[in-house]
Amino acid sequence: MKRFKNLVIGGIETKVFNLILITMIVLCGVFAGVSIYQNNMLTEQVAAASASQEQSIREVIGTVMNAVVDQSLDRQTEVEARLADMLFQGLAERVQMLEDYAVKLFTSPDTYPRIPASGPDASRNGEITAQLLLADGVTLDDAALSDRVGLAANMADMMVTLFATSETTNSCFIALPDGVFLVVDDRSAAKFDQNGDQTPYDPRTRPWYQQAVEQGGLIFTDVETDAFTGDIGIVGAMPVYVDGQLVAVVGSDLFLTSMRDAVEKAYTKEAYVCVINHKGHVVFSPLTEGVFSVQPGAEAADLRLLDNAELAAAVNEAMQNKTALKLVNVNGEPMYIMGAPMKTIGWALLSVCSQQATEQPAVMLQDRFAQIEAESTAKYQGEMDKIKHSSLILLIIVMLVLLGITLAVGKRIVHPLNVITRRISELKEGNLEFKMEDAYRTGDEIQELAESFAALSHKTVQYVDEVKTVTAEKERIGTELSVATGIQRAMMPHIFPAFPDRPDFDVYASMDPAKEVGGDFYDYFLIDDDHLCLVIADVSGKGVPAALFMMASKIILQSVAMLGKSVAEILERTNEAICSNNEAEMFVTVWLGILELSTGKLKAANAGHEYPMMRGPNGKYEIVKDKHGFVIGGLEGMRYKEYEIDLKPGSRLFVYTDGVTEATNADKELFGMDRLLDALNIQPDAAPNQVLKNVRGAIDGFVKDAEQFDDLTMLCIEYNGKDGIKAQGKPKREVM
Repeated sequence: MKRFKNLVIGGIETKVFNLILITMIVLCGVFAGVSIYQNNMLTEQVAAASASQEQSIREVIGTVMNAVVDQSLDRQTEVEARLADMLFQGLAERVQMLEDYAVKLFTSPDTYPRIPASGPDASRNGEITAQLLLADGVTLDDAALSDRVGLAANMADMMVTLFATSETTNSCFIALPDGVFLVVDDRSAAKFDQNGDQTPYDPRTRPWYQQAVEQGGLIFTDVETDAFTGDIGIVGAMPVYVDGQLVAVVGSDLFLTSMRDAVEKAYTKEAYVCVINHKGHVVFSPLTEGVFSVQPGAEAADLRLLDNAELAAAVNEAMQNKTALKLVNVNGEPMYIMGAPMKTIGWALLSVCSQQATEQPAVMLQDRFAQIEAESTAKYQGEMDKIKHSSLILLIIVMLVLLGITLAVGKRIVHPLNVITRRISELKEGNLEFKMEDAYRTGDEIQELAESFAALSHKTVQYVDEVKTVTAEKERIGTELSVATGIQRAMMPHIFPAFPDRPDFDVYASMDPAKEVGGDFYDYFLIDDDHLCLVIADVSGKGVPAALFMMASKIILQSVAMLGKSVAEILERTNEAICSNNEAEMFVTVWLGILELSTGKLKAANAGHEYPMMRGPNGKYEIVKDKHGFVIGGLEGMRYKEYEIDLKPGSRLFVYTDGVTEATNADKELFGMDRLLDALNIQPDAAPNQVLKNVRGAIDGFVKDAEQFDDLTMLCIEYNGKDGIKAQGKPKREVM
């Protein structure tokens, strides 16, 4: 192979060019006339067929889509959702009327007579009657209870009227906190068991009673089965308070069998409707499988949280406002969906129509186009037959010529490439290196290609070995960091509420490290039944070294505190222990307090940590500018001064690390003390867990997408006094 400036003589490029040139001369002469004639004819036929097809699509598809989808689905969804919502509006109005009357009764009991009330009478089954049911162990021997029952019985006439004027009402009732239940319906026989004994009934165990008391206002239950008839329905209930005391819960339940039957009756293979409740669960649907099938409450999925983002968004929007027509994937099939809300109860009605049903006009179009195409093909085939024989003969001649040329030059050009290809295909794991052979030494570009590939192959083998080594090391480090993160999280209290059996205080804390592991930590523990120790600290540095130093500091602090020392002595002994073997020259800032739970006296000391924030029983959070001592681990022999804070019932104390105030946004601005105070005072009377959520929400809103550079650690305690001041229990325990 010779080179002359940019011209390569005798190279593979020249050889390929010569072969292509010879082939092209032969092919162009033979097929030029045939190709021109065929292309002209085919272009005309395709253009005519395409024009006919496009016109048919516009006429047929446009008409069907506008008539079927836009009109029918839109009107059906809005009307059915509005009719369903009217049922729930009526239920809400009946419950409100019962609550208004009950308030009048129990506010002015002396102005109303005492009406006798009796249990159910099976012989009056089918009549609308007021029936008195009692929980196990409840009797009317108590004069005060008997008096309240007689007062509540004044509502019987009103409940009878409300029941009689509504075909869908299942019952109207009033329940007393003493386990007394006065209900109006026409199914007195359902209140007895198979032996003819009256079935005891405790309203306080029913979901509607518990939800109404818990929420303090009008509630609607999920779809549930009636305790006496087995029919499905929904209960609306409302608590009755007089002078801040719960005196009764009134309500009414609504049969939903007609809604269920209507949903099933509307089902067709191409379209159906379904009803979604306020939790995003399907409560009525004609389907037995798929995302829109009705599932038991424990297994039902919230459609608003589906991985199918388009469907989840459509359901969520339908629960707020009437939606436009949307095409989404349902159970693997494209479906048109339109929804409308039932605003009274927070439910939604979805109308679903298969896209396949709307594509029937396309089938008509295909038939029409097939006819046009058949006519065009017949014309084209007649012309093609005329040139088929001559083209075949010419093609045979050309193939023979090309075969001869290929045999002549193929051995020189193709054979080395075939050998290269075969050697490359033989490369496998353990033998990935391509090496030069005599078959590749052709003196042209094939030899250069083989040499370049051999060099690249050698470098690739070296690189693969290096990648394997680096990857193994990264996997080992990642595994160790994951274990370290779990160990660090487990060392700090992370189950809340921390002391569910202690009404005198409530404490909540959180730690979000900037890296896999962090240097911040918090702790709280009972030294004895009357003393609670609170700790929050920030180790200098970040990552694994800070985490190890944190663990050692936490263990020492807790060990010294459990000896019953004062807060100053705890910090002093901890400082001595850390300074005695602190070769890494790290330090930790600490705020430590011991709260005497019987008196509310908090003794605390500060070793270079952030100022705490305190809120009195009726005020806002303010900074407690305590005196700072030197950091722990900085110098031996340090002494710390303690101070005392008197916590009143309802007081709250909030402590934190500098990662909170020094959180930085994209403009390099710090979150700062002022913004922290504002976040705390959004809800100054909030419980500790909500306080931390408010602060974290404010930080996230300020920082936005900026990277977190420091650990975020917070702790809040609410002191409730010796006997506790909360009227309700603490929330369920959760693991952070």
